[in-house]
This record gives sequence, C-alpha cells and structure tokens, in this order.
Amino acid sequence: MGEEDYYLELCERPVQFEKANPVNCVFFDEANKQVFAVRSGGATGVVVKGPDDRNPISFRMDDKGEVKCIKFSLENKILAVQRTSKTVVLPEKRILKLLKSHNINVNWYMYCPESAVILLSTTVLENVLQPFYFRAGTMSKLPKFEIELPAVPKSTKLSLSERDIAMATIYGQLYVLFLRHHSRTSNSTGAEVVLYHLPREGACKKMHILKLNRTGKFALNVVDNLVVVHHQDTETSVIFDIKLRGEFDGTVTFHHPVLPARSIQPYQIPLAGPAAVTSQSPIPCKLYSSSWIVFQPDIIISASQGYLWNLQVKLEPIVKLLPDKGRLMDFLLQRKECKMVILSVCSQMLSESDRATLPVIATVFDKLNHEYKKYLDAEQSYTMAVEAGQSRSNPLLRRPVRTQAVLDQSDVYTHVLSAFVEKKEMPHKFVIAVLMEYIRSLNQFQIAVQHYLHELVIKTLVQHNLFYMLHQFLQYHVLSDSKPLACLLLSLESFYPPAHQLSLDMLKRLSTANDEIVEVLLSKHQVLAALRFIRGIGGHDNISARKFLDAAKQTEDNMLFYTIFRFFEQRNQRLRGSPNFTPGEHCEEHVAFFKQVFGDQALMRPTTF
Repeated sequence: MGEEDYYLELCERPVQFEKANPVNCVFFDEANKQVFAVRSGGATGVVVKGPDDRNPISFRMDDKGEVKCIKFSLENKILAVQRTSKTVVLPEKRILKLLKSHNINVNWYMYCPESAVILLSTTVLENVLQPFYFRAGTMSKLPKFEIELPAVPKSTKLSLSERDIAMATIYGQLYVLFLRHHSRTSNSTGAEVVLYHLPREGACKKMHILKLNRTGKFALNVVDNLVVVHHQDTETSVIFDIKLRGEFDGTVTFHHPVLPARSIQPYQIPLAGPAAVTSQSPIPCKLYSSSWIVFQPDIIISASQGYLWNLQVKLEPIVKLLPDKGRLMDFLLQRKECKMVILSVCSQMLSESDRATLPVIATVFDKLNHEYKKYLDAEQSYTMAVEAGQSRSNPLLRRPVRTQAVLDQSDVYTHVLSAFVEKKEMPHKFVIAVLMEYIRSLNQFQIAVQHYLHELVIKTLVQHNLFYMLHQFLQYHVLSDSKPLACLLLSLESFYPPAHQLSLDMLKRLSTANDEIVEVLLSKHQVLAALRFIRGIGGHDNISARKFLDAAKQTEDNMLFYTIFRFFEQRNQRLRGSPNFTPGEHCEEHVAFFKQVFGDQALMRPTTF
C-alpha cells in the first residue's frame, strides 16, 4: 500500500521515555499530558516529559514502597504521589481544605481535564453515571444518566466496564463514548460506539451511534473532531464524522465509517546515538501492539517501546478515497488544516483529466460560499455590536475566528480560477460556464462580487471574440456595475466599438465624476481610452497635458507617447495658434524626451493662414 493510501499517522516527534521494565514504572497524567518514568520507587530518579515540555523534569524521592499513581498539579507546582488505595501524599507540605463532599458508592471514575468533568460509575451494573463539573473552586452536580447495556445471554455477567467508556469534546460539545460490544438489536451484528451528549445544563441524551460492523478489541481516539476507532485484530482503524449526514430514526443518528478501514501509516523508530552513522536502517514500529495504551483525545503510548505519540489525520489521501465531491467538501470544511487541500480539490475538478460536471462544480462552490457567508455575517454582527458600544456591556463579545474553511474570492481567484482560464486545452464555453457558476453562487449567498472576477469573465469573452455574449451579460446585469469594470470596457473600444457606450452607460448608472474616471483609466495605463472618454464628454480642451504625457511615458510605449504628444500639439495650435507648450504647463521634460526619441524635425510647425 502506497503512502498516499494512509489517512492516519503517528506524529514525527514523539515523546521518548525509558521503557517499562521490572525496575522502571511508567505513569501517564491525562491533565498535563505528561509521562512519568519512576525508577526504583523514585529512589534512583523520576523523569517527567510532556509533548510541549522543552526540558524534562528530573528529581529523586525516597523509596517508601510501590508507587500506584503520580501526578503534578497544573503548571507543575505541586507533586502528588499515591502509594496505597486510600492515601495521597503531597511531597511539599500544604494545608488542604474540604470545600464540598458527596456520599456516593463509586465503582470507578473517569475525569476529562479539557472540560473539568468527572464521571462516577454507580449501582451494581456500574451503568448509572453521575457527572460532576468543577469550576472556579466549586463543584456542581449534573443530572445522572444510565448507559444502555447490550442484550446478552443471562449466563453472562453484565456490567459496564471502565475500559469501554471515554469522554471527549467533539465540535465544542462534551460527549460520553460507550463502546458497546454487542448491538441492542438482535438482527445487527458487530459492535458500535454510542455517543451521549453531556451538556452543562439539562439531561444527558443519546445522540449518535457509530456502526463498526465487526467484533473484537477496540480503542478510541478523537482527532480533529473525528472519532477514530482502532481494531486490534485486523490492525486497522476507521474514522467517523458526526457532522456528516447519517440515518436518523427520530431519536438517534446512525453513522458508518467515512472511509474504508486502513492501517495507521507504518512508522520507523529512529536509531539513537552513533548508529545513525552506520548503515543500520531504522526499526519498523509494531503498530496496534498489545502494549499500546490509548488516551483521550489523541494520545497513543507504547510503554514497552518508550514512546508517546499524538495521532494525526492526513487529508490528502482522503481526497482519492472519497469520490463524492459534495461529501468530500462537507468533510474537509470541518477540518483544521483544510484550506490548501480544498483549493487543490477545486483545481483538480477543473483539470482536463479529472474534470467534474457543472452540477458538481456548482455544489462545491455553494458549500464554499456557505462557509464564507457565515463568516461575513458573523464579522458584520460583531462590527455592528462594537459600533453600538455593546463590547463594554458584554464581555463575552468576541471577534469571529476566521478558520481555514473560510475561502474568500481572492483565494479562489488566485489559487484556482486565474490558472484555470489560462489552460489552452479547455473548451472556452466550459471556462466561461465555470466562472459564471462561481459568480452565480456568490450572488445566491448575497456576497458582493469582486470586480476582478468580472474582469476575468470579460477578458475570457474578449479572448474568444464572444462579444455578443458580453453584450448580453452587461445588458441583463449578469455582471454587476463597477468603476473598474467600466474602465475595462472603455479599454476594449478598439476591439469592440459598442463597449464605449456600454461603459458610459454603466458610469452614468454609478453617478461617477468624470475626472475620477480619467484618473482610474490613467492608473491602469489606459491612456488612449482616457483621452477618448474625455473627448466623448467634450472636456478635452481643459485637461492637463502633463498628466497625460506622464501616463503615456510610464507605459514605455514610444508610439503611444508620440500619439498623445501630437494630440496636445494640435490642441495648442487650435486654441492658441501655436503648437508649443506654455511654461505654465510644465511639459519641458516631455518636449526634451520627444526630441531625443523622434528628433527636432518631428515637432509640429506653427500653421499660419
């Protein structure tokens, strides 16, 4: 299987620690994401490492018996060591104060550091879970809920195992994940993962069921809001996305794996020390090993090999594995690092080899612009709230975060459309249809179309002499009025004479000042178009010769400069009886340049009657 087929991988730089052995015990703290390697009960050293720790923490402590658990408080301020089932020792003397207590029979507990929620398993079947929420030194009791156990033969001992429960935040919401090894319905084979939504307020509710369609040993991770289910027997993993459309039965939504099962990408253990100099190759890591321990959200630890990895999702291989472009877009738009992959998908669907149909292209554009519009609306609401002074009265008011799913017009223009229109092998009707489809989608979501997209359409139409189509687009306002568009039309007059009038009509609709139009045209080096326009409105006797000669010289087109220079000589002759420029016009350098390029004899001689 090629590297492009694996959509899950272990991070490149794992946390390395001393392997577990009879002398060295390994512990993991889920809150700080730290691995503790405790040698000889701490007497010969304790080494603490985490993914973000630049320098490991090393210390020694007295060997007072077997260490059952060891953890730091947040920010590594206080160390706590548990050696018996009932005592926890703080090496630094502290006064502890009892804030609140609850009497409850507990079978086992689970804590989620990200959401500060603890789950307590109660009752004989262990399947009634009591959540508590910690916040600012207080503890709140949330409504308890029952996990539905599978239907099994009466001879089997039925209870909820801690191994089959996980807690994770998915799309900003806390879920309790229950790995049910047998479905509740007799006609369904295979295990399933049941997701219970645990809100801060209100009752816990069963929301999603992930169908695994297989049995055996499983482990769960959550990566980039995807539920990853590892299957040890087949040494493969599958991913589920609860945001994608599933089958809703009126109560819960059933989901199937987004993609076919695949192994995590093979991982090579780098050789340490001077071995790198020798010809020894890296050792392949045993994936899905029985010594692997999985922690939430995305951590895999191999105690026997001494590694802690973060699991990662690779988006590029998913593009080939998910041929339905609409579903692919729904999937990619929810991922953290999606922008360049989405732009690549858009370019690919407009390529000769993988060309998509127009309805598919329209669907993709609509999905992109739906996200874009959501962001624009949120940004506008925020701006209006700030302008109304609500930011002072509402401290929770936050500027919307622009995620990678927001692809604006400049992104699509720069990375997709500008290259697409240059492809000579593409039928021009298809090129124009794609451009118009993108503009239609923007209009549908009431997003103002940027003028450079209209320019791209016009240039493509002109390139293929499709002036009748251009005329129709303008006549029926398919292309929105704008000053840059009007100036572009003025510059097309030599190819298509009606463009001059179309442009003037557009500028009148925009109530644009004439001198502003001239400035825009000159800034775009459309010197002749500017001159034609000013003549068309009868203002050519009052314009600055120097301004036009400056602009003509900047184009580095000597024949254009000659034409403009000659026009003003003729104007001078008509208005003042002499072709020469007056000192007040400050055109001396242009006269000198004209003589240098064309010679003194090319200057116009005064006409006498």
